[in-house]
Amino acid sequence: MSSHGADGPIVLGDAGRRRLGGGRSRGAGHGIQSVDRAVTLLETIAEAGGEATLTAIAVSAGLNISTCHHLLSTLVNRGYIAKVPGRRSYALGPAILTLSAACLRGIDLPHRAEPFVTRLSEATGEAVHLVTLQGETMVTLTRREARERGPGTMSRPDGAHAKASGKAILAWLPEHEARRVTAAQGMVKFTPNTITEWPTLNEEFRLIRRNSYAVDREEYQAGFICFGAAVRDYQGAVIASISASTPLVRATEDHLNMVREAVIEAARALSAGLDERVVPADRERVPSQRPA
Repeated sequence: MSSHGADGPIVLGDAGRRRLGGGRSRGAGHGIQSVDRAVTLLETIAEAGGEATLTAIAVSAGLNISTCHHLLSTLVNRGYIAKVPGRRSYALGPAILTLSAACLRGIDLPHRAEPFVTRLSEATGEAVHLVTLQGETMVTLTRREARERGPGTMSRPDGAHAKASGKAILAWLPEHEARRVTAAQGMVKFTPNTITEWPTLNEEFRLIRRNSYAVDREEYQAGFICFGAAVRDYQGAVIASISASTPLVRATEDHLNMVREAVIEAARALSAGLDERVVPADRERVPSQRPA
């Protein structure tokens, strides 16, 4: 069974089709059926790549169309699922991001990322940031300053469309959700290089997904070039990004190539490290989070 996503057909995996085994909820007899079904719908959409049609969801979940529609409507009202404008399909909603942020605190991402952030900072000598998207706000989880003092970088909770760290996350969201975030923040023109038109930004997202990194060439702040890459959890979902920025005075071709490859490797290594699902006992170590 397939649906149509932002970049083409999305195929529902065998796991989704098998989930209910002949139409029975896997929680049948062990919990509240309506709750179990609602969770099943969320999982079905997630397995479909973040977006699927009503028919595809109903078939995969083993529900009739009417029941499936009622459950989806409830989840839409609560913000966990959203209708996709212009397409007769459903996608994961913004409320999922709130749960994701809570999950980040639970796995102590800032603490577990420390050695990777430190290594990236030492390897590049540049300012390094680990950020996440909470609702519509960019939040810095941890950071390192550049080895050599230079002009300071701006730090604002908006501008995801202009930051390499923000674009590295937005590129992997369902298209309607990326649109919602950028519309809520406003596609402010920070510099002459800032992308402020959605079609151009969406095309850049395609390049980011293909190349596995984002670049900000003086789009957020004049005088700085920044590279960012997505950080994934043990299920492959993008939960944060890691980035390094360099001032133009150090932006030789060799240095930029080194910084780009170091960022990609740091994101890959951190994501691999998160494959171990560890919940820390000491949550006091989580640093206070501040707007990016």
